[in-house]
Amino acid sequence: MNTQVVFFHALADPVRLCIVESMKLKELAVGDICERVDIHQSGVSRHLRILTEAGVVQMRPDGQKRLYSLRKEGFVQLEAWMQGYRHHWEARLDRFGLALKRHQTAANTKSQEK
Repeated sequence: MNTQVVFFHALADPVRLCIVESMKLKELAVGDICERVDIHQSGVSRHLRILTEAGVVQMRPDGQKRLYSLRKEGFVQLEAWMQGYRHHWEARLDRFGLALKRHQTAANTKSQEK
C-alpha cells in the first residue's frame, strides 16, 4: 500500500488524530496518553502500534517507561507528496483571484455609473 495512504489511514481515526495532536509539543508516556484520550492502556497501545507501523510516531525506552513522539520523517514525506499537488491548488487560487478582481472591478464600474 502507498506510504501516504497508510499515513492518512492512520490519522483518519479520531482517537489516533487526538493522540498525534497531543504529541505536538512533547513526547508522552503511554499513561499520559491514556489520560488525555480517556481510553484504557490496551486501546492506546493498539492505536500507538498502528501509528508506529504507519511511520507517524516512534518509541523511545526510558527505564520502565516507553515514551512516544512524532516522527519528523513521516511528516516530511507527507509534505513532499503534497508538494506535487500544490501547483494545482495555486493555479486554481490564482484564477479565482483574477475572477474575483474582475467581478469587483465590474461592480465598482456599475456603481459609479449610477
